[in-house]
Amino acid sequence: MEHFGEEAWLKLLAFSAMLTEQGETRGLIGPRELERLWDRHLLNSTVLEEFIPERASIADVGSGAGFPGTVLAILRPDSKVTLIDSMQRRTDWLTDVKDELDLDNVTVRHARAEDLIGEVSFDIVTARAVAALKKLVGWTLPLVKPGGSLLALKGARAEIEIDEAAGQLKKRGAEWADIYVRTPYASAESTRIVEVRKRK
Repeated sequence: MEHFGEEAWLKLLAFSAMLTEQGETRGLIGPRELERLWDRHLLNSTVLEEFIPERASIADVGSGAGFPGTVLAILRPDSKVTLIDSMQRRTDWLTDVKDELDLDNVTVRHARAEDLIGEVSFDIVTARAVAALKKLVGWTLPLVKPGGSLLALKGARAEIEIDEAAGQLKKRGAEWADIYVRTPYASAESTRIVEVRKRK
């Protein structure tokens, strides 16, 4: 697909093939998710690309099967992407994907996000289906550099989650939080992105 560029498209296809072959047996995605793999997972992850500055350092918290972190690493070879997950079998999988797809801009960390606070910081932290924003902000915003952003893929409750997280947002140094609705390329389903900007 010309939209993503040939190299990125070939790597997305290869990632999709790995997920189709191994995703269910390795306990990464359920059988019903396989038929929605492109719409619900791969293409859904691509909407974050426009929010990422050039040569950004990115951390994907709770990376799981690799959404959105692996997809962003494929689309943005100029960025440095750290995939963080607390489950060994998931980090083993992410390491296999990194090696198989030759993603030299990826680092895999077997850790809980909150255990990395004070050790590392990033321009952008991403999260998808990890936790409600109220909890997520406490784990992720301390990993965001001043002036950087948390980008969370959310569903229909995005506005409610921002309201419920108001106290945490203030406590953790958020400057503002906003919601963007995007429809991924070649997909019928729109998605919501919550961006939380950290004060400089």
